[in-house]
Amino acid sequence: MSETTTAHSHAPQHSSDEPPRRRHWLLAAGWLRSFWMTGFFFLLGMGIVVGLRALGGYDPALDWEVVIVVGALTMAPLGFLSGIGAFDYWVSYAIGRPTRPEDHSSHGAYSWKDYFKVNTDHKVIGIQYVTTTIFFFLAGGLLALLVRAELARPETNYVDTQTYNELFSVHASLMIFLFIIPAFAGLANFVVPLMLGAPDMAFPRLNALSYWLLPIAGTMLLASFFFPGVGAGWTNYAPLAVDQPFGNVFFSMAVQWAGASSIMTALNFLVTIITMRAPGMTFWRMPLLVWANFTTSLLVVIATPFIAASQFLVLFDRMMHTNFFDPGDGGYVLGYQHIFWFYSHPAVYIMMLPGFGIVSEVISTFSRKPIFGYRLMALSLMAILVLGFSVWAHHMFVSGMAGYLRVPMMVTTLLIAIPTGIKVFSWLATLWEGKLHFSAPMLWALGFVTMFVIGGLSGVMLGAVPIDIHVSDTYFIVAHIHYVLLGGSLFTIFAGIYYWFPKMTGRMYDERLAKLHFWLTLVAFNATFFPMHLIGIQGMPRRVATYEPQFGDWNLFISLSSFVLGASFMIFVYNMIVSWKSGPPAPGNPWRGMTIEWLVSSPPPVFNFDEVPQVVGSPYEYGVKGARHAILNGDRATDVEPVRTP
Repeated sequence: MSETTTAHSHAPQHSSDEPPRRRHWLLAAGWLRSFWMTGFFFLLGMGIVVGLRALGGYDPALDWEVVIVVGALTMAPLGFLSGIGAFDYWVSYAIGRPTRPEDHSSHGAYSWKDYFKVNTDHKVIGIQYVTTTIFFFLAGGLLALLVRAELARPETNYVDTQTYNELFSVHASLMIFLFIIPAFAGLANFVVPLMLGAPDMAFPRLNALSYWLLPIAGTMLLASFFFPGVGAGWTNYAPLAVDQPFGNVFFSMAVQWAGASSIMTALNFLVTIITMRAPGMTFWRMPLLVWANFTTSLLVVIATPFIAASQFLVLFDRMMHTNFFDPGDGGYVLGYQHIFWFYSHPAVYIMMLPGFGIVSEVISTFSRKPIFGYRLMALSLMAILVLGFSVWAHHMFVSGMAGYLRVPMMVTTLLIAIPTGIKVFSWLATLWEGKLHFSAPMLWALGFVTMFVIGGLSGVMLGAVPIDIHVSDTYFIVAHIHYVLLGGSLFTIFAGIYYWFPKMTGRMYDERLAKLHFWLTLVAFNATFFPMHLIGIQGMPRRVATYEPQFGDWNLFISLSSFVLGASFMIFVYNMIVSWKSGPPAPGNPWRGMTIEWLVSSPPPVFNFDEVPQVVGSPYEYGVKGARHAILNGDRATDVEPVRTP
């Protein structure tokens, strides 16, 4: 496909001989219809609640807490989705209307307005994911700065303890459920079909629906501040979660919506990867990013129903007065933790494996070397998938669970370091004697390796029962999780955004600003989180708004560093906005990559390929004369532009 191919060559064309029938402006799918249908569905939910309570003899029939759960948190989002057009095709099919010819009117972006509609193009959906998650990342980061402002001095300064609990609970929830997990899904949405040589995802309409569930979940978490109560931490431990003020139901419902989005996306990835690979694309020719998303999707499909179950049970205890987790009435409190962590420890790898794939792509490309131990790298991903389900109880070493579980869980926790270590040594071996180009994606990838190793070493320490008992519920845990998730996941997300930004937008970013963003983030990140190891070992407790004066100086230093860290992200936002608007045009293959997405123009055509690519070799044969991963137009190889170096 030539570089001059434009999206307009695939402009929507109606296949019917008759002009399409226009709906009344109030009934046409869009934001106006979503506005009135959201209100209508809320009133419908309210009517259902009042009617059923009246029939059942409940007094009062109008219970606003139940109305909010059913009307505002369940029915109103369904009304929004119906109004914006997420269900139109399926409803038309279900009620037996004649099949409408596919005119591709909801596929592809021809103006900025198309990013605010239900769109079935995986590339548009990928950009929708990434931009939305960056918004929630900034919101979560602002909450983190409010937390650090409160912790700058030992005494209570700005907020009371309940508000403090809500701030850090919503912060963590936004970062995990609304940023890290969906940001990886967004990057994969854009890249994976292109890497496979596929025209789109297997289920484009389901793909679109999965995105629109995310703003609903994020809005619920942010709206919880109007109904105080999300103060049980991102783990939402019972029975504390049941005893919180009413607003805690917003957490339970937001997790349900975000979890449904993850499951839909994961199923779509699995079917796409299994059934839509280009000719010649065997499993052992797939890029490691595709392998990473394949294993991640398996994790999501298997594990996510467990966190959904845990939140349903908490909701039942709260709203329906059941006793799943009330020890006074025979409830099993530890049962919640077992259910929650059976999801949430595999979720750590849901938040890491896609990053492993991104780093593998970036390091191989900017080292100009084949990835070392490709097959072992892919098999180690599968090993992490299996072992990830055998380590959850190391989060419960001090919870009062059965003592005989400690040693087996400690052993499996330490074992899972082996496949992770394989990856680290493979990346280092790939770098060895490579022709290194320290462009921004490479810097973020290398930053990830160093930060993740520090987080991994503290993770091995925490896997040992005696050390875990000593530092549990201290700031040592806070340091560990931020080195793994912020130093791990965030660094890889930035590596991926900078790496594929030219392909996604057709523009090059400002390399100097990207490097400034990296170095400022790296220094401020370590200044913020490394001291937490020290005060944690000394006994500084986490999840509290006040602390002993002996930790005051370190906490002031940490808080000041965190504000510098927050400021560094503004450089990224500025760079992305300005570069997308007026950056220099990007060539089709600015990094001289070998995977299939670099065979097409930047940005890619609406339907990706004019012809199906033919895969003929490995995606990482850098330095091998005449090596090709895939061919278009019979014998055409990648367009080679000079790699952009410092």
